Amino acid sequence: MKKYLPIALMLGFLVVGLSVFIASKPTTKAPIYKSITKYSPYYLDKRFGGLQILKRDDKEFKEKPINADLFKRYEYLQKEWGKKHLKRDGDILVIESSKGTIKVPLKSVEDREFIKNFYGI
Repeated sequence: MKKYLPIALMLGFLVVGLSVFIASKPTTKAPIYKSITKYSPYYLDKRFGGLQILKRDDKEFKEKPINADLFKRYEYLQKEWGKKHLKRDGDILVIESSKGTIKVPLKSVEDREFIKNFYGI
């Protein structure tokens, strides 16, 4: 029984580690996401102490979630911002930001599905 204990512990830690890794992965994004994030007030900042979420408009806003929750929290903030500032007009995505109103064409089905599923528009 003693010789199987290290193997059982190794397998247990491996399973727990893989489950945490899979749960903390961000969702896959469509190509349109890069165009939208230019106008989003939230961004990830790399520091020596790790990643943190900052806001362009508010210098006081700073969140340092644990690594397992970082991408989930960042996506939550992006979705909440998108619900208020993104509108869909047919195949045109209208972005209302502090830089003004920007219109981005939705070129592919993948972009349309991403906007519908990720932002709920």
